[in-house]
Amino acid sequence: MRHRKAVDVAAQMGLTQSAISHSIKRLRDIFDDPLFLRRPAGMEPTAVAIALEPKIRLAVETLSEALTTGTQFDPKAEAGVIQIGAYDNEMATLVPGLLQRARAAAPGLRFAIRSLGRQAALAALEAGELDLALGFIWDLPDRFQADPIHEEGYAVVMRAHHPLTNANWGLEAFCTADHLVVSPAGDLTGVVDQALERIGRARRVAASVPLFFPALATVASSDMIATLPGRLVAAHAARFGLVTRQPPLTIRPFTVAAIRHQRNAKSAKHDWLLAMLTAEQPLG
Repeated sequence: MRHRKAVDVAAQMGLTQSAISHSIKRLRDIFDDPLFLRRPAGMEPTAVAIALEPKIRLAVETLSEALTTGTQFDPKAEAGVIQIGAYDNEMATLVPGLLQRARAAAPGLRFAIRSLGRQAALAALEAGELDLALGFIWDLPDRFQADPIHEEGYAVVMRAHHPLTNANWGLEAFCTADHLVVSPAGDLTGVVDQALERIGRARRVAASVPLFFPALATVASSDMIATLPGRLVAAHAARFGLVTRQPPLTIRPFTVAAIRHQRNAKSAKHDWLLAMLTAEQPLG
């Protein structure tokens, strides 16, 4: 149901494509239905398969929880693929260290990092398509668990030799500059505008881009400035030749977390992944 291709299912399960095909044949006999129809783009589920999916998923999750509760996780003996969803901020700040530490501790594991927004990440966690989602998600439903990694603040970046680098840096200079914001949805306002509104001020937003690295590149070649996550700026602003300033106002920080489904609340594998993420990442 998830992959729609026997070859992809076989790869994830560590079986041959022939074994998957034989399993589907047995299931067709059991349910007296084709279950999946061959199409040019993959296997299309029948109405019977669609109706069975939530019941089968619940049964698999219940059995998986029973089998994994209290079990040990030996990273050196593990094989398979870890699926993680994140925005490019977390990809650029958390994922490199995670891969370095995890690959050393668990050489048999492979990692697939997917670019997913908040709702898409939660849906993928719900469907069992992700092991973890990284980032900040407000109003998290009770069926998910968020383990904090660190609290994130902000920094302002501008190109070297920007006019503001030689000006008196403060709220007035900040508000009169042209701003670039990062918004996957294309919004032209954000948390900075909310902070300015609370003190009766406003800024001029000239443009938005959907990702943080294009924002760094755009600021490096323009007179716009951008207010971005502090750890991202500390790690990568110098690569773009950018100058850094502290925001001249108080902006609400946010907590970056590793989010898992509650079915994996007691999973030793997920606890290990969290330990790999939080190593050398003290809160605050």
